[in-house]
Amino acid sequence: MLSVGISGGIGSGKSLVCTIFQVLGISVYNSDLEAKKIMETNEQVKKEIIKLLGEESYFNNLTLNRKFIAEKIFNQKELLHSLNQIVHPAVRNDAKIWSEKIPQADGYYLRESAILFDTGIYKQLNYNILVTAPKELRIERIKSRDALSVEDITLRMNNQWDDEQKLALANFVIVNDGKNLLIPQILKIHKTLKDYSLMPTDKLPNINL
Repeated sequence: MLSVGISGGIGSGKSLVCTIFQVLGISVYNSDLEAKKIMETNEQVKKEIIKLLGEESYFNNLTLNRKFIAEKIFNQKELLHSLNQIVHPAVRNDAKIWSEKIPQADGYYLRESAILFDTGIYKQLNYNILVTAPKELRIERIKSRDALSVEDITLRMNNQWDDEQKLALANFVIVNDGKNLLIPQILKIHKTLKDYSLMPTDKLPNINL
């Protein structure tokens, strides 16, 4: 079975793209969502986060204080890196266990992560998909979705690689700019990956589409 990463900057629309793949019958591991669950349920992870960021990281030691954590880490890259070092190994192990339960007949699965390329996760996967959109459109989407200021949105964007850096590492690119039709792009990639899943792993083509 092929392992396929999918990523895109905040506001690119990768969640919508993942939903369409799920409609096609493809299993999707949402790293961002699962990371939040792990941060609330894994006692060792919780202990390390509190040690790093303080007791205010959780409400009543149960649920994440996301606003507090965001304010702490997005202005201090060292803290963000340290937090990732705590959470990512737990997510990686969880994703491995999850992937082993998928029926081989499915052909491939997707591992979604906003920082797929930034952290080097893409190297662990057979292929990787990048969802792109113009920066101005991404900002408008986030403003309407999360009611954040342009300053806050820009700060979050600056903590992720830009598309130019990711494009060189992606095998497939989906342009979600409101002009190019989304579903035909997804169907083309889906068919290609289904075909590739029938090949021996050592004979998989090295492609960039």
